[in-house]
Amino acid sequence: MEATEPRSQLSGEKAQRIVDAMRASVALRGVAGSTFDHVAREAGVSRGLLHYYFGSKERLLAEVVKRDTDLRMAALDEQLAAASNAADFIAMLGRTLEAMLRDDTEFLTLSFEVFTLSRRNPEIAIEFSELVRRTRQHVAGVLAAKQTEGVLVLRADPEAIAEIIFGLGDGLALRILAEPDRDHRGTVAAGTLAVAALIG
Repeated sequence: MEATEPRSQLSGEKAQRIVDAMRASVALRGVAGSTFDHVAREAGVSRGLLHYYFGSKERLLAEVVKRDTDLRMAALDEQLAAASNAADFIAMLGRTLEAMLRDDTEFLTLSFEVFTLSRRNPEIAIEFSELVRRTRQHVAGVLAAKQTEGVLVLRADPEAIAEIIFGLGDGLALRILAEPDRDHRGTVAAGTLAVAALIG
């Protein structure tokens, strides 16, 4: 019966169990070792349901990254709402990067994996491109709103600044994860100065 359940009904608790199980499996086994059999067993659903709802492991990975990103955007909104000046805003961005590198490297690994998949899978490329566009426009909207409120002075287009913020964050995260024993504080400080040059 599970395999015939309409997809529209799988947007709630059952779908969340599947996404959570995939995320946990990747953290434990890596992407290559995370099969639909593992995920179905840990989510308590049939393997056929995973195929019906997601179609492939790559689509399920993309959904994991999408849902994680949605949660992070909601948390970012809440934090940014409390920013009263540019220094608060920039410090919050730094804390967000530090927390991700300290507590949730799985999200970064998943993001990089989905990017790699997008280079050889046209369907995933479309989904990943949409995710990049949506997060950029979301943060750009927050920046523009803060400028209207008089909290920030933007020295470039909001979307361009958002792109620089994500580019710096993703690039720094990749390099920090590649050399975990290196002291990266000077590099992060330089990145902070770069963002401060665009946001006053």
